[in-house]
Amino acid sequence: MSTSNQAEISESTFTFLNIDIQNILFNDFLETLTEGVVVTPNADHLIKLQKDREFFECYQNAEHIVCDSRVLMMLSRVLDAQNPIKDQIAGSDFFPAFCQYHSQNTQDMRVFLLGGSETTVVQAQQNINARTNSQIVIDGYSPPFGFEHDDDENQQIIDRINQSGATVLAVGVGAPKQEKWIYRHRDKMPGVKIFLAIGATIEFEAGGVKRAPKWMSRTGLEWAFRISQEPKRMFKRYFLDDMQIFWLVFKQKTGLYKNPWA
Repeated sequence: MSTSNQAEISESTFTFLNIDIQNILFNDFLETLTEGVVVTPNADHLIKLQKDREFFECYQNAEHIVCDSRVLMMLSRVLDAQNPIKDQIAGSDFFPAFCQYHSQNTQDMRVFLLGGSETTVVQAQQNINARTNSQIVIDGYSPPFGFEHDDDENQQIIDRINQSGATVLAVGVGAPKQEKWIYRHRDKMPGVKIFLAIGATIEFEAGGVKRAPKWMSRTGLEWAFRISQEPKRMFKRYFLDDMQIFWLVFKQKTGLYKNPWA
């Protein structure tokens, strides 16, 4: 997070390992967000932020870091029972709420979707506009595999976003790819005021991928649902890679944690 932005929100942040999470309620964030890059850390992000310096720099330069994970909320109580993280602001919940909230303000808020498949990005656009009874999503594009390494492809994407007149860019190509793409290219899109890194949300909005039931999300069990949907990929993520979070939280609690990029 930039130094100036840290100063602005220093009284409402929660330090979790090597990032400062904006400690704000969901509705307050929805009502006050007018500009900047929004990233939504979960346990998997926090592990990657210990090993990937560019990903860490993406976070340092994001204007808004809000908590995606109920698990992180629970762990924050271990670290500071008196002032834990207040609310979960998952991208897959925040983005549809954002579109609904601004559905009658399409003069200022016009969304471009970057991600999904050729079919799902179109379906997501149609579903969002139908649900909000608006044309808040004005265009979308499904980038090809490996697009982030193709300068010509990236320029075509940037040109399309700029020509669309979008003021909000929602990028759903997975972390850390989406955060890195925004970090590398945000200055080339002067008309875009808000950048949202939203993971699988485009697929959710298209209706092709199921989300966990609300009760599982509220109780921190969304990981179990995701394993049931994608066992091969998610088992490694949750039971091998992300288990390190508990050791890191123990180190922070006992004063042993050190930022690898400090």
